[in-house]
Amino acid sequence: MSAARQYELVYIVSPVATDQEVADLHTQIETIAGKFAGTLEKTESWGRRKLAYEIGPHREGTYVLETLNGPAEMMKEMDRRLKVSDKILRHLVVRVDEETRIADRKKAERQAAAAARRAARGEPEPVEAPAEAVVADAAGDDAMSEGEV
Repeated sequence: MSAARQYELVYIVSPVATDQEVADLHTQIETIAGKFAGTLEKTESWGRRKLAYEIGPHREGTYVLETLNGPAEMMKEMDRRLKVSDKILRHLVVRVDEETRIADRKKAERQAAAAARRAARGEPEPVEAPAEAVVADAAGDDAMSEGEV
């Protein structure tokens, strides 16, 4: 019983690897995700960049970011395969959904605290106007300023 979670995978490919080999690594990651009923949300190739420090004889590498949804077993298998690949210099897997859940909880706590402060001062709850009303109001302001001139 494993729930699907969102992960970001960043890996650095050796500079001696061709574009076809980088594409093959991407295909391998897609295959692993499919095998575990996961999905590959997006892929960003950051291109060839200078490394912060030498890794073996390499001073540059091709950076790739993958955003995946799937179970933890999928990421364990992916981590295992990336560790044994000669073309991968370094990789990092980060679970993103936990961070967004914590951020949402903190935001809700801040909103509740602000509402409690307003209630203690006796101020009413702020009312957000619908987007159409704001646009119509803005159009009305322009018409009045033109009529006055």
